[in-house]
Amino acid sequence: MRDDKPASVAGGGDPLSDRFTVEVRPVPGADTRILLLTGELDRDTVAPLRQAVEECIGVGRVVVDCSALDFCDSSGLNALLRARLRTTEAGGRLELAGLRRTVDRMFEITGARAVFRVYGTLGEALAESGGEGGGTHGRER
Repeated sequence: MRDDKPASVAGGGDPLSDRFTVEVRPVPGADTRILLLTGELDRDTVAPLRQAVEECIGVGRVVVDCSALDFCDSSGLNALLRARLRTTEAGGRLELAGLRRTVDRMFEITGARAVFRVYGTLGEALAESGGEGGGTHGRER
């Protein structure tokens, strides 16, 4: 497998795959995986995210790139919160990057933004070697 190719893509094989996909991408030379979320994350589409998170258990750092995430409802938010918990329990950390305005607003209103380390862009997240704790880092949106 070449490092610049997705390790896997979850979400294919059913009609819902047109609405949501997750690509798992390794970061060359780092104990990091990128989860690229595309489309609409809701109660009908959370399964591919859960599957992708399980693939990343044991990785030191998971950065969820939300720059192509058009929509996220409370089920999607819950799945991301559980993913963070699952990753943390396994000794890693899960961070968010590139939240679009509507998704970011939901995170603000619910208070979930304070739980995650959030970066303005994927590039900012990858430039940061990371530390512990939650909160907002990188560019404010």
